[in-house]
Amino acid sequence: MYRFGLIGYPIAHSLSPWIHKEFMKRTHIDGEYEIYEINPEGSFSEKINAFRQKELHGFNITVPYKQKIIPFLDEVDHTAKAIGAVNTVRNKNGKWIGYNTDGIGYVRSLKSKYPRLFSKADRRALILGAGGAARGIYAALQDAGFTTIDIANRTKEKALDIIRLYQVQSQVMPLESVEKQIDQYDVVIQTTSVGMKPYADKSIIEIKNTKPNDTIVSDIIYQPIETNLLTQAKCYGFSLHFGHTMLLYQAQYAYEIWTGIKPPMERMDQELQIILEGR
Repeated sequence: MYRFGLIGYPIAHSLSPWIHKEFMKRTHIDGEYEIYEINPEGSFSEKINAFRQKELHGFNITVPYKQKIIPFLDEVDHTAKAIGAVNTVRNKNGKWIGYNTDGIGYVRSLKSKYPRLFSKADRRALILGAGGAARGIYAALQDAGFTTIDIANRTKEKALDIIRLYQVQSQVMPLESVEKQIDQYDVVIQTTSVGMKPYADKSIIEIKNTKPNDTIVSDIIYQPIETNLLTQAKCYGFSLHFGHTMLLYQAQYAYEIWTGIKPPMERMDQELQIILEGR
């Protein structure tokens, strides 16, 4: 029987147990997925060494431990190393190997919803924000063949730190300068926490004076499902991409790392949306 779990704090209301138990059901695997809250107070080293004794086959890591876990790993995948954060660990014969599934999960979710985008030879993306999520998504977009990946962020240096790592055409812009330019991109991706509950009335940029075209406006926030930014984009006729699908596909990739099996995703986005909306 497989044993998986999640460490972080606070995580009492995490959706990961539902997602991975659904994966196990769909792939006919006998297993369990448990939550292990680790309070930041006290010695993380002692707590994580005690956690190692549980001998899980794999586990996820969320805030505030995505960086803090790295010194306790035996190996770190090259993508996770470049991003500087780990959200998935595989136990391989007693060795802990760290991965980051966020970027690949995001691209999988985008490709599932908009496969036509990936048939284009010249693909242009704009990332809003330059935090850990932006770093992972930037790397995955490059691997997926995007020819231009620009970043808009309040702090120029943080964005420059990302693009220095990769060989792709990029420029860094202030957030206020892109509000009238989003229709120049194939996809615009909001990667910050701006617009998350309980501040759902906020938006990182204001979409205005733009003409609707094939641009996809994407927000990785999933509470609320339709953020203020996405509501603006809908009013202008842009295509929308919702954050809860990234949550599903990054979990799918983690499950694949642990088991070697890629679980089917039919209707899981609709089912997760129902759960998130409390229906």
